[in-house]
Amino acid sequence: MGSSAGLGAAELITGFKTLKRSPVEVMRDVLARVEACEPHIKALYAPDPESALKAAAASEARWAKGAPLSAIDGLPCTIKENLATKGTPVPLGTAAMPLVPALADSPPAARLLEAGAICFAKTTMPDFGMLSSGLSSFHPLTRNPWDFSKNPGGSSSGAAAAAAAGYGPLHIGTDIGGSIRLPASWCGLFGLKPSAGRIPIDPPYLGRVAGPLTRTVDDAAVMMPFLTKPDRRDHMSLPYQDLDWQTRLTSAKGLKIGLMMDAGCGLPVEPEVRAAVEAAAKAFAAAGADIVEMKPFLTRAMLEGIDAFWRTRAWSDVSQLPESIQQKILPFIFNWAKGAEGMDGLKVFRGFEQNMVIRRAGVVAFADVDFALSPTAPMPAFDAHLPCPTNDPDLPFEHICYTLGFNMTEQPAASVNCGYTSSGLPIGLQIIGQRFDDVGVMALSRLYEELRPAQRAWPSVV
Repeated sequence: MGSSAGLGAAELITGFKTLKRSPVEVMRDVLARVEACEPHIKALYAPDPESALKAAAASEARWAKGAPLSAIDGLPCTIKENLATKGTPVPLGTAAMPLVPALADSPPAARLLEAGAICFAKTTMPDFGMLSSGLSSFHPLTRNPWDFSKNPGGSSSGAAAAAAAGYGPLHIGTDIGGSIRLPASWCGLFGLKPSAGRIPIDPPYLGRVAGPLTRTVDDAAVMMPFLTKPDRRDHMSLPYQDLDWQTRLTSAKGLKIGLMMDAGCGLPVEPEVRAAVEAAAKAFAAAGADIVEMKPFLTRAMLEGIDAFWRTRAWSDVSQLPESIQQKILPFIFNWAKGAEGMDGLKVFRGFEQNMVIRRAGVVAFADVDFALSPTAPMPAFDAHLPCPTNDPDLPFEHICYTLGFNMTEQPAASVNCGYTSSGLPIGLQIIGQRFDDVGVMALSRLYEELRPAQRAWPSVV
């Protein structure tokens, strides 16, 4: 039958239901893929194959009795290391954190594990999650399976690399400025930043969400009924809704879709990225959508204000650490955070206020469209050893100009692969919806999967 490591969730679930596939065999296939690929991409943290195989055996017994815990019982999954799992330390990607075992599962981890999904490993991230890179002072350098010399993106770097390499179908990351969508773009995946509060998270924070990183929209949809279940630890969560995550569109007829090729600030869009995104817009137009030009709403003042606020937030934590511990932090991140030293309260407040300015501007920008399209990032994957494309702590956000705004507006936004560069690197299309229309974003992304040109084979890695 061949290895099941790269198969989608639906095919595996069907196999479990008919007893033609075994959770134990699937887990063994995934672990074999990990053994072959992990020396090259370094996507995982705290793998536990022995416990995973025991959990798979228990799942297999439940399926044999016709009594699985849920549809995803026995499916392999990975969970980003900043989403706590009981008993595993949470280093937050940095050597500066003490390795103290977590006392409880975070909400996303709890919902997947309760449903019988098998977390065989956590995934890597950069220091404090503040880089779009696989570079970390704690984890080994995580690399892109499409090209080992390139970055997988971040901060959900390991989750994206694991998904692209075929470490099972289900992976979950977090996003506060593009940390799901950017690695999805650079690894050829589907990644959803849901509406703020749609998926409970602990601790909640302004703009911070958890969401799926998978090879297809359908694989992400399998997780959403579980991830969106309520959890009282998230005091910023939305009221629970039993939504149809399998919603499908047969065409784009009647939809008005904005095309935003200019972010308003940040790095310019590279020609191959522009061409791929514009081709995607034409595909939607051919499917019946009314494509209209969309003006940018992000400004240099907004970008710099958010940078000032986030630096201050980081420096508030870092400055309290002993100097010997500070020295363990990735120098790029330390220097970036230290840039807030000496900022007066007025500048910090004005930076924070840009959150509200962005929200207001986003409401105006989306007043006359149902959805919007943009590049996910201005460029494809960059050098694996760089912390960000500019490699400059004074210009750290130039590449998140298309993603950052939608964390602040709290709108759902996804990245879906829309092509490849001449050197074979994936290119991401960002699809943004109105606030709370997560189902619509996933449905439109699923439609685009049907409209786009044929996809290249996933990287074999070895």
